[in-house]
Amino acid sequence: MAENEDGTFTLFFMITAEQISKNSIPAHVAIIMDGNGRWAKAKGLDRSEGHRFGAEAVKKVVRAAGKIGVKYLTLYAFSSENWNRPQAEVDAIMDLLVYMIQRETPELMENSVRLLAIGEIDRLTPDAQKSLQETIDTTSGNTGLTLVLALSYSSKREILSAVRKISSDVSIGKFSVDDIDESTIETALFTSGMPDPDLLIRTSGEQRISNFLLWQIAYSEFYFTKTYWPDFDEQSFFEAIYQYQNRERRFGLTGDQLTTNSNFTE
Repeated sequence: MAENEDGTFTLFFMITAEQISKNSIPAHVAIIMDGNGRWAKAKGLDRSEGHRFGAEAVKKVVRAAGKIGVKYLTLYAFSSENWNRPQAEVDAIMDLLVYMIQRETPELMENSVRLLAIGEIDRLTPDAQKSLQETIDTTSGNTGLTLVLALSYSSKREILSAVRKISSDVSIGKFSVDDIDESTIETALFTSGMPDPDLLIRTSGEQRISNFLLWQIAYSEFYFTKTYWPDFDEQSFFEAIYQYQNRERRFGLTGDQLTTNSNFTE
């Protein structure tokens, strides 16, 4: 039990996989993994140590997502803006990315996890691109969880890229401007073929989207936690899923409409 600022108390209890309803598992969970640096600073460690422990948290969450049957898990691993961080930190992140991909490929295969990546992948270091593509190829036939790494990713750039692609298709007569609809845009995004996220999680207490999946999260449920990413574990993930399952998703309708049309989907 913990005391709140207003003097009330909140009772905490452990959420297990067995308590998660199998009837409303989110098909796609997206996570903004935030707080590695602040976690390290609070412990008197170098920021690179925060990223290293954050990579271990990724393993725990991937296992937890697979355990309850999540189909897609997208992790915001490195934004386009992150290139502006100190070079030593960027280099450490790239080295860690290569190491973790190579180290975790056997476990991905063991658990039938398929790896994909979205973003401006050509901006990654050659070693990172090579390791990433090798694991994507190796796991391409897996049929369990699809783990999507957002690397050198910017949603604004993604949308800009989609607009340019669609404009090019129009200019060569592939289709007309009047033919453009939502599905046209969705097909041109990096996430083409993936369901939109049902749930977006952000760690570390920040409550903003930070240029992540702006088109795709139009009807996503948001879950913010003060937990820094390196401390986010299976229990933390299950708590987010439990909270999601106890919300009413309306997609612009009223509660009464949902009750009378229980088969409604977006």
